[in-house]
Amino acid sequence: MEANFESNPLIDRLPAHLKQFIKPQDYEDYTPINQAVWRYVMRKNVDYLSKVAHDSYLEGLRKTGIDIESIPSMYGMNRILKEIGWAAVAVDGFIPPNAFMEFQAYNVLVIASDIRQLEHIEYTPAPDIIHEGAGHAPIIANPEYAEYLRRFGEIGCKAISSARDYELYEAIRLLSILKEAEDTPEEEIKKAEDQVDFLQNNMGEASEMARIRNLHWWTVEYGLIGTVEDPKIYGAGLLSSIGESEWCMTDKVKKLPYDISAADVSFDITKPQPQLFVTPDFAYLNMVLEEFANKMALRKGGLSGIKKLIESNALGTIELSTGLQISGEFTNVIENEGKPVYIQCTGKTALAYREKELVGHGTEYHAEGFGSPIGKLKGINLAIEDMSPRDLAAYDIHEGQRVTLEFEGDIKVSGEIITGTRNIQGKILTIKFKDCTVTHGDTILFMPEWGIYDMAVGKEIVSAFSGPADVNSFDMINHVPSSQTIKQKKSPEREELETLYRNVRLIRENKPAEITLKEAFGAVSGNHPNDWLLTVEIAELANAEGNEDLLEKALLHLESIKQKRPEVVHLITNGIELIMRENEAV
Repeated sequence: MEANFESNPLIDRLPAHLKQFIKPQDYEDYTPINQAVWRYVMRKNVDYLSKVAHDSYLEGLRKTGIDIESIPSMYGMNRILKEIGWAAVAVDGFIPPNAFMEFQAYNVLVIASDIRQLEHIEYTPAPDIIHEGAGHAPIIANPEYAEYLRRFGEIGCKAISSARDYELYEAIRLLSILKEAEDTPEEEIKKAEDQVDFLQNNMGEASEMARIRNLHWWTVEYGLIGTVEDPKIYGAGLLSSIGESEWCMTDKVKKLPYDISAADVSFDITKPQPQLFVTPDFAYLNMVLEEFANKMALRKGGLSGIKKLIESNALGTIELSTGLQISGEFTNVIENEGKPVYIQCTGKTALAYREKELVGHGTEYHAEGFGSPIGKLKGINLAIEDMSPRDLAAYDIHEGQRVTLEFEGDIKVSGEIITGTRNIQGKILTIKFKDCTVTHGDTILFMPEWGIYDMAVGKEIVSAFSGPADVNSFDMINHVPSSQTIKQKKSPEREELETLYRNVRLIRENKPAEITLKEAFGAVSGNHPNDWLLTVEIAELANAEGNEDLLEKALLHLESIKQKRPEVVHLITNGIELIMRENEAV
């Protein structure tokens, strides 16, 4: 796969199925209005968050080199992030949760490189570079938190999803895109909202992925730290939202001590959160994560683990007590007394040991699926994997011997042993048969005419998780989201406004501009009477220059906008207050 993005060693080591989500950050696509939105949000956030955010936030801004004045470039961020052992990549909006978390496991921060529109300056349901770059990046400069993020990704990407989880992901992605796009018809948004509501109310029992996503939301995205009485902000969703960062610190938002029960508290990505969770410190986050992981199929395995994989209708892996890993789409399990006694994969399957595919056991060889008994032989306390060479000989389990192995649960394997595969400790991983018949009672599971039969060896399933054991075993470069982010529309009016923003920025940077500040104000107030942000910037420059006449006109114009547009009154007021406060500090 040809890389068309800035890379570094951390990005280079990403597997191909993750690289498929990376897109180039086209920095030239950011418009002067985009830059003004970034500047407003960052100035407001840094001013406010210096009082309410965790100490790591401001320190992290300095360490990661994120500039208040300009949208960061991935190339510049990666140069600096490299020093703290991380990297950043650009993607298109939401990507599937498993992939998002797997990036974290590789110490790579996923950044949606689009930026919110001016109309959604306070909050956008769609991920954007303000949320990712100004929210996530600064906090990972804290080593303890960065390790939590990496560990969360490592565990979270193994969480098993339900078949409906992906439907919900696609529905939320579409809704976020439609809400962020300009001029989306209300009926389209309503239809998308109804679909999200329907899916959220009909998910059935929450999957591992749904529950660990809740933990991610209430910590990484919307977490508070400290005490319930005096919390500080560290969650990226709060750090990047000038509206919710203030709202969350009021008594209108309930503060709860963080614990594993947060895994069962769902969230609505399109609305402000009614409650938030407070962790005493970053170390406690890892304790809760480990508590959750101990309940996952990843660590428990067993019958429940294989059943979760079957219900997911997706690629997954089980690991047996011998260390043998079977990866494929699991479609059936035969159980006996609460234990799995036979497992079945349909379609391409691969066998691995320690995340490395076994030679001769890839998807080309197991193209039609794979089935095997699991457990002990009937009436024998010693499992095959624990048998010594003498034991194996006693039970006729050796090359060239025709044998019938009767497992607990009425599974029989009859055939001639060809050979076996052992792990580095000498434990048998697989036994290969010819002229083999496998039955469960009267049901035939494998017939001699089907060819060679490979039987897995393992007395129990010790782990079950999402995805393959060896990422190179399967072609996973196949995900194309059904929806794409919608770019801002271009019009003569928008182009003129962008030109005015560009010239005001040039004036602020003491660079040659095509018009004067006074002319810029005349054009924006006359031709774009509803735009407020540029006039705030003009007022800032007029104030800095001591141009009281222009400042007064700009403030009067902003008052008239407040009358027409009550929804932006607080944004204008906050912008002016910030200008005046900064001027007093000079």
